[in-house]
Amino acid sequence: MAHSRNTDSHCVHAVSEQGKCVASENAAGQGKNAASEPTTEQGKGTTSNHAFEHSFSQTPKQEESPRSECTPERVTEQEQSASHAQLHESDTLLRSPLNHVDIPEQLRESMTLFLRLIRRVISEYDHSLRNVFDTLLADFVEADNYARLHDAKPWETQASAASSATQQASSTATSQLGPSAAKSDTYTCAAFERAMNTIASLELHQAIMLARAFTTYFHLANLCEEHYRVSALRAREKDIPVSRAHNTGVSSNNDLNAAYEELSEQCGSHEAKRILTNLEFHPVFTAHPTEARRKTVEVRIRSIAALLEQRASLGGPSLAENERRMLEEIDALLRTSPIGVKKPTPVQEADTIIDVFDHTLFNMVADVYRRFDDWELGDDAGCVSPVCPAFFKPGSWIGTDRDGNPNVTAQVSRVVAEKFRVHMLETLASATRAIAATLTLDAVSTPASSDVRALWKRHVEMSEDLPARTPALSTNELHRAVLYAIELRLRATIDRKADMLYASAQDYINDLRIVQNSLVAAGAYREAYGALQRLIWQAQTFGFSMVEMEFRQHSLVHERALADLRAHAHDDESALQPMTREVLDTFRAIASIQRKSGVNAARRYIISFTKSAQHVQDVYTLARMAFACEADMPTLDVIPLFEQVEDLENAIDTLNGIIKLPCVQKRLDETNHRFEVMLGYSDSSKDAGPTSATLVLHKTQQRIAQWASEHNINLVLMHGRGGAVGRGGGPANRAVLAQPKGSVNAFFKLTEQGEVIFARYGDPVLARRHVESVAGATLLQSAPSVEALNTTAMINYQSLADELEESSKQHYLDLIHTEGFAEWFSVVTPLTEIGLMPIGSRPAKRNLGASSLDDLRAIPWIFSWSQARTNLAAWYGFGWACQQLGSLERLESAYRNWPLFTTFIDNIEMSLAKTDIRLAERYLALGNRSDLSTLVLDEMKRTLQWVLSITGNRWPLEKRRVLGPLIRSRTPFVNVLSAMQVCALEQLRQHHDTLSAEELHDYTYLILCTVSGVAAGLQNTG
Repeated sequence: MAHSRNTDSHCVHAVSEQGKCVASENAAGQGKNAASEPTTEQGKGTTSNHAFEHSFSQTPKQEESPRSECTPERVTEQEQSASHAQLHESDTLLRSPLNHVDIPEQLRESMTLFLRLIRRVISEYDHSLRNVFDTLLADFVEADNYARLHDAKPWETQASAASSATQQASSTATSQLGPSAAKSDTYTCAAFERAMNTIASLELHQAIMLARAFTTYFHLANLCEEHYRVSALRAREKDIPVSRAHNTGVSSNNDLNAAYEELSEQCGSHEAKRILTNLEFHPVFTAHPTEARRKTVEVRIRSIAALLEQRASLGGPSLAENERRMLEEIDALLRTSPIGVKKPTPVQEADTIIDVFDHTLFNMVADVYRRFDDWELGDDAGCVSPVCPAFFKPGSWIGTDRDGNPNVTAQVSRVVAEKFRVHMLETLASATRAIAATLTLDAVSTPASSDVRALWKRHVEMSEDLPARTPALSTNELHRAVLYAIELRLRATIDRKADMLYASAQDYINDLRIVQNSLVAAGAYREAYGALQRLIWQAQTFGFSMVEMEFRQHSLVHERALADLRAHAHDDESALQPMTREVLDTFRAIASIQRKSGVNAARRYIISFTKSAQHVQDVYTLARMAFACEADMPTLDVIPLFEQVEDLENAIDTLNGIIKLPCVQKRLDETNHRFEVMLGYSDSSKDAGPTSATLVLHKTQQRIAQWASEHNINLVLMHGRGGAVGRGGGPANRAVLAQPKGSVNAFFKLTEQGEVIFARYGDPVLARRHVESVAGATLLQSAPSVEALNTTAMINYQSLADELEESSKQHYLDLIHTEGFAEWFSVVTPLTEIGLMPIGSRPAKRNLGASSLDDLRAIPWIFSWSQARTNLAAWYGFGWACQQLGSLERLESAYRNWPLFTTFIDNIEMSLAKTDIRLAERYLALGNRSDLSTLVLDEMKRTLQWVLSITGNRWPLEKRRVLGPLIRSRTPFVNVLSAMQVCALEQLRQHHDTLSAEELHDYTYLILCTVSGVAAGLQNTG
């Protein structure tokens, strides 16, 4: 990969001033591996006649007319016409990357469409670049193993070779495909080397634009999958009865209704209703930067999504215009740098939640509640009092999670809270006005109740100009007039006008109830329980704050602040350390938010790395010290967060000490003994490995649930999960159903992070499906059959879990404690470069004094391994533990009968399906530590063998009829980007002393482009 010294500096987008010295940070432990020797073999079956000089030189190739990255070569009209004709003639080329997998035809057609369009856009930009795009894609399709994709014999051989537990325990795979794949590997290795040589010969500006092209394709492919899922859900619902009353033996397609039916059958209707009343699904949105894409890119993707949605109903000129507009948007995507100019501030990150709220959440939650009522109430739905509670309670850490993020201050928290409050009130005011505009029921047909008349008089007393604004309405259409008055009060609440503002969201809901009850009394049932009920549901769900903000800080910060305060007990606050003053200001900010938006808007305070009851007491002490008058203190629910394995194992002792604290006992009395505990999946996994963390977390949940029962505690467990398997990711509904008895109790709370937010809540239909699925699982988890299954399985497989936990942990610790591992990790992954990406306000390290892996956040740890195509954080240690166990029969039994283990194995299998051993070898070789590389690669092969044997699959995800093919269809495209990334890393790691500042900057920019594309291609990466 050669750097073009003719590249216009202004066309290579700035990433950070730090990017110019990135190589110096990677100097430690870098290898001196020689680059691959060039080959003159031209690829058989290559889709392009374009020939490349295979050189790996620092000197750019000589060109007759050097071009900048942003100024494509001018193409004549004849060449352009011929190019377009070639594009339409090469249908075999277009479909071949997608024909080797069995994906649904509708999805295949959409992906083929976008592949054709992206190729056309690339061709218009630079025809020769399109040829390279085709060549690389064809070679990586071929390299993705012709034998695996066209016949199953190599995988069958592998499966049979691993069928015996004894053989499994003593054997190590020689390749990811097994022994009989050797002949096929000879074929695919040639294609792989051709592709790598092609990439190595590219000018840097070509590589950058290719990376952007493949990244653009992934955004379009993700859109295709989303569109297909929506279409499939809609098609499935066509054959489903509209209500329980119309049920002819076909169960509801709505997971929430289906779960409620099952719960009623097992527990009886009375108990099922009680559990339903207590149901709560509490996702907490965070700003963790694991979705590496710009907001401007999201806007264009939504525009293309709308065009794709329209396409099915178009024809003729309209269809042609639709495609022209698609090409316009795709061309703009290609020409838009995937890397933002600067990191977003926490205040700007709040726009993510507001965007999701506007696009999906506000209307989606009412749709979920209404769909439940439609099924349960049948023809009475919308005419009688609803049965579905407002169970969706969103939370947020954005602008409040200050653990290791110096950009989150008390002032920032105030600004973000005010931003949420104002937007929420404006939304409610607009929705109230919209209903008022249609509520034209007059006094003759629908007389107002005495409560409505009294409410109107109260509003007149608050604002004397109300009758003047609505003179006719106040006598003829009083329901309408009152709603207009309610709207005015909401707007007064925004401006904090004391005479008219609502003191709380509940006061607003009470006013809506008065109007609703009056309509019911007058016989206007549909008006009472139609749009007005939707608004009540929305107000119950979001309140005035939109989200319930949760503050988080590290326990060490509290300890230091208290020590500082005690050292300056008689001094003015100006004598305190800045961090101490910030801690005090944080509690004052919480109090201010509660005064404006209510206690629930900001009552939770989470302590990272809670190790003792004293850490909880510290928070209450600091809160008291922040105020001269105790009455000004905010209401606090202090939540211990147990993250590391040692803290999880000591959790019960810590909790026993916490509930003895007077401040905690007082709060328990006020909340009906409700107490929250948070469990961290990320740090526990980084601390002890994925297998040990999963099993220890499960055991801890069981112990905490038993502890809560013994102490009459109404337990709420918060799960600090991410999208990646190494951070507890995977299907949330399956995770709920695998929880121990007593750990859910109709309440499920988890963090929703990174790309997970957009994937789960970006589309209204998919968001509705996700919420119904998780809420249904949360209900069903209380069913006796589910509780019995989890309890019995835990007893039966406890010894298996203990053996796996201990041996996997030791093997994992042996790896990360190997001398030089931390330095090696930073060299063989794009860790340093990821830290330069302007994709989040939060630093990659906590900066509390550590200088090793202990200080590194789990998110970049996992994100970096996924970029290096190993996904080590999801599986390392499991294969070794299985080998030490030596019993395939016990593992197969656990996989069949223990929901937790089933979910765990399936998640590992998914992670392995997204790895590539050949690319992983290239990444690991960067560190020039063959001992560490061998450990990782051997464990990767060993784990793959065991997982396939346990699941009975011949290749990863063989039996997942949609997910498996979808991942395989993406693999060649992802591999192109990964290959570019590792080649660029080789340049930075091996030649940094000879690279100019401009070259360092440009190679770093290329890496960041590929990081964005790989993240889009692999999806659940953070």
